[in-house]
Amino acid sequence: MNIITLFPPPDLDEYVTGILTIESKTFSAEFILPLYANGCPTLVFQTAVGKRSGSDTGYLNLYGQTIKPETLMIRQPFTLIAFFMRPHIVQSLFGVSARELTDNYLDLSDIKPIKDTGLIDRLLAQPLINERLEILNGFIRWLAKQADDFNPRVLFALQYLKTNIHTSALSTLQTELNISERSLQRLFENNVGISPKMYKRISQFDRAFKQLTDGKFNSLTELAYSNGFADQSHYIRVFKEFTGITPKEYININKPFNPKF
Repeated sequence: MNIITLFPPPDLDEYVTGILTIESKTFSAEFILPLYANGCPTLVFQTAVGKRSGSDTGYLNLYGQTIKPETLMIRQPFTLIAFFMRPHIVQSLFGVSARELTDNYLDLSDIKPIKDTGLIDRLLAQPLINERLEILNGFIRWLAKQADDFNPRVLFALQYLKTNIHTSALSTLQTELNISERSLQRLFENNVGISPKMYKRISQFDRAFKQLTDGKFNSLTELAYSNGFADQSHYIRVFKEFTGITPKEYININKPFNPKF
């Protein structure tokens, strides 16, 4: 199993936050990829059909915001490339309602531009992962040329909630934007697919989750307080809500793969 994380090309940074590639050239057991909330819609290409929620996935799928923990299962050798997109790009780039994609995904194989360009066939025919990355980079560049301008209020709000974890962040944001609570709610639901409160909670969880995964903590209590949770119990409840397991269970599952634990 070869797993690599990459930064996007500089010209795609406005649309993509990061890229994950996974290559499994041998088959010993089914591969299960957990899908946890991270605040990002995700464009996923895979060379083998997988299963999510009991249904077969296509070769190229667009996942919306994830709230409930899910899994993607693949039962044969595969290559997977995931582009983690900026939270606000679904409607602008793909012409799809962000709200309709929340806890859902769209098989892109039947979308006319993708069928017309033979994108999936080109990806499947190319054996080299770097070439596949270039094809997907080119696809996102093509989408970006036709995309509508992003709402500056949405961009400001997303950045604000990503970096402000204090309890009054939402009310302060309303003041900064000079809009009502209901208007802020609509702004997020239409452009991000979830409420501003949920986005703030997911951002808080994801920040702590990454520190936990990287082993950058001395204790769960310290991790909880440093990320704005009321206490360790609060952090564990939120972690279990978004993953289905506790932080200690997560550490035990990943210990064989992560020398930092």
